[in-house]
Amino acid sequence: MIHYRFLEPLDVLFLRGNKLFGDPGSYGESLIPPWPSVAAGALRSRMLADDGVNLSDFAAGKVSHPTLGTPAVPGSFAITSFLLAQRDAHGRCETLHSLPADVVVSKRDDASVQVSLMKPQTPATGLLSSSPLSQLVVLAEDQRAKPEGGYWLNAKGWKHYLCGQALSAQEDLLKTCELWAVDARVGIGLDTVTGRADDGKLFTVQAIAFKQDVDFLAGVVGADLPTAGMVRLGGDGRAAAVHSVDDFKPIEPDYEAIAKSGRCRVVLTTPGLFAEGWKLPGLDSALNWQLGGLRAKLVAAAVPRAEVISGWDLAKWQPKPAQRVAPTGSVYWLENLTATPEALRKLVECGLWLAPEDNSARRAEGFNRFTFAAA
Repeated sequence: MIHYRFLEPLDVLFLRGNKLFGDPGSYGESLIPPWPSVAAGALRSRMLADDGVNLSDFAAGKVSHPTLGTPAVPGSFAITSFLLAQRDAHGRCETLHSLPADVVVSKRDDASVQVSLMKPQTPATGLLSSSPLSQLVVLAEDQRAKPEGGYWLNAKGWKHYLCGQALSAQEDLLKTCELWAVDARVGIGLDTVTGRADDGKLFTVQAIAFKQDVDFLAGVVGADLPTAGMVRLGGDGRAAAVHSVDDFKPIEPDYEAIAKSGRCRVVLTTPGLFAEGWKLPGLDSALNWQLGGLRAKLVAAAVPRAEVISGWDLAKWQPKPAQRVAPTGSVYWLENLTATPEALRKLVECGLWLAPEDNSARRAEGFNRFTFAAA
């Protein structure tokens, strides 16, 4: 059973990615959406504190938690989703989603905003490409337009997207400025010996200030979560209030329709730790995909530029290994799909892992999560 919790920021957040900053004049950007490991660290630390576990002993592997296990051998706790969400006056939840890689928002010459979906196409004879896939993902347009950024899908738009329906800029999109504001903060480099400010060492970092009723929504399996109180979010330990979520049901694709059609899209909802940075687990050299009782042929993919994740290992007090990932929102097109609706649903619940023991630490942190969508 998946348990959901709102994490309501009580202060601005510094959600740094894996880019270095701190040199004179540098600019540290915040990462939205943040890695799911942000939620994993916050909730697990709170659970250990609530249960009176000695943190030093836990970090050293001397004690084990019933659901968290140990740092070396994680337990049943696992993040299944980490999204932005809005709450209304009655506490109802509407999830918010960053645009998948195949969604293009553009502005026409008449200043109207249009939302289009990229589609795979077989390249014309004689057209050469470095892509190993049989089809290329293209955007066919009959009018000139300029791409627009800074948009998110609301819950209605996400449902339309999963069903393969057309998207409306007026009904399905939200602007970033409606969700949060950026508050630039100036930092000062310190002399490590004297502890005083060093001359000329000024840098700027982005602080994220969420709008009213915009929170994080975390989904977790394999553990009982706190229902109130606070957690520390991110490396700066900014406070966030924990709230229970009542009667929330995530938006799901039509598994029966997907199984019947024999084709679909795989859409990453968290970053993917894959072979060569982009290949789905279970993909062979002929681009046949087999995982969790599913069989299909990978024909196209829209994967943005690879990102690098790392983080800080509190147990070992050292940086985590840097790993290249396929970004959230990457899209893969599958054809010749053989699967039952139950197998599709079960794979979504498990995530894109070859085996339960594969990279158990990153699995618990919520990486390699995805959803199916109609193609």
